[in-house]
Amino acid sequence: MYALFKWFGNKRLIILMFGLIFFIALMGFTLGKRESMIWPEKFVKDSVSWFQGLVYRPARVIAGFFEDMHRLTVLYEENRALKQTLTRYAKDTARLNDLESQNKRLKEALGFTERQMQANEYKYRIAEVYASSPDPYNNTVVINLGEKDGIRENMAVMSVEGLIGRVQRVSPFYANVQLLTDIDVRSSSSKAIAATVKNRENESFGIIESYDREKELLVMNKIPKTDQMTKGDVVITSGLGQLFPRGIEIGTIVEKDEGEFGITHTAYIKPFASFNHLREVFVVEVPELR
Repeated sequence: MYALFKWFGNKRLIILMFGLIFFIALMGFTLGKRESMIWPEKFVKDSVSWFQGLVYRPARVIAGFFEDMHRLTVLYEENRALKQTLTRYAKDTARLNDLESQNKRLKEALGFTERQMQANEYKYRIAEVYASSPDPYNNTVVINLGEKDGIRENMAVMSVEGLIGRVQRVSPFYANVQLLTDIDVRSSSSKAIAATVKNRENESFGIIESYDREKELLVMNKIPKTDQMTKGDVVITSGLGQLFPRGIEIGTIVEKDEGEFGITHTAYIKPFASFNHLREVFVVEVPELR
């Protein structure tokens, strides 16, 4: 029995030695300079390449999927950041445009008040239009000045272009302004305007009593037949009646017709002021009426 185990032990040693010798010989043969591989090398190489391809394809698909998901996530974050940036840019641009427009209006208002101070002794209180009536037949706006600011009913209100109306109602901090487009002497809430022609104040006279909505023109009646006012003349407040102070520009005469019974004339006046999108207006204070 001992001899048999010894023989098997020697046999394993002999097989190991032959295997080692074959491996060394094979390495020396493959490392040598050869023009082509032998068939065992080709077989091994093809087998390994096929197995690598078998493993690599699904691995590549999986890796590509996760890479695409990562790219989509990055793209989504970039798009969201870009949208937020564009939104902020649009808001900043709108705010900048509004500030530039406001700055332009305030410069015009400053120039207007300086010119008016040289022309008369009136005090012009600038006010912001806080709200406007949505009713087309109730043409009023609300300004952010009131009794606490010395505003009283029937004070004249104007823009840099010309007269726009009068203070109709006053509360402690706000006031309602009735626009010229709402003037109608048939209404108890409306007031007529005594008017004349600029540079011919002692020669011309008329009463602005209504507003023609179709023509978008003010209607001035009771013009004496001998009055020489004509198309193109600038109409201003005359100061008579002590409601509207003297010398505020209203508009230009665009048409003159014969009035009622042929005794007087009627003139149609295109207002200087625009009554849409009012932002800042001026309440006129007359020192003599304080």
